[in-house]
Amino acid sequence: MDIRYPEIGICGLSCRLCPNYHMTTESRCLGCKSEGRMAVGCPFITCAVKKKGVEFCWDCGENETCQKWKKHRGAGKKNDSFKCYQKLEVDIASIQKNGVTEFEKSQKIREQLLQGMLQQFNEGRSKSYFCIAATVLEIAELKEALDKATKGSEGLALKERSGLLHSMLDDIAARKHYNLKLRK
Repeated sequence: MDIRYPEIGICGLSCRLCPNYHMTTESRCLGCKSEGRMAVGCPFITCAVKKKGVEFCWDCGENETCQKWKKHRGAGKKNDSFKCYQKLEVDIASIQKNGVTEFEKSQKIREQLLQGMLQQFNEGRSKSYFCIAATVLEIAELKEALDKATKGSEGLALKERSGLLHSMLDDIAARKHYNLKLRK
């Protein structure tokens, strides 16, 4: 099967915004449809890709009645795992309305902003937080916060730079009622 979008999960999650995708060790995940993940599998890989030959759950003829995908989406409305699921339903709706290519473009922009946060502001303890922010905030909000923090943190030590960006992202989250923590 030809995998066209390896960084977009079969269920709709964006691999580009996952902390495991941004690891620098050998255990780095290269996306849900990478060779390593395909070998290990998950229920969606087994069902959609291996059994039905479709790249995404929404491409399956049974997607509207699939209890496995329905349960996954329902759980994602309330809880996260190591990855933020808060935008899963919004992302799936966007993909179904605008197509996977448009979604991938937006995820590449989000990933680029995330990489900027990780390179300039990660003091070693903020990767998951920045991944959640890159998932939840609007792209314009992320750009504005990153630009302001970059300009406002010249000459500061890494810990202080990180704190500045955290406070900016936290302020946006408070105003917009975003949750920047994993929901367990």
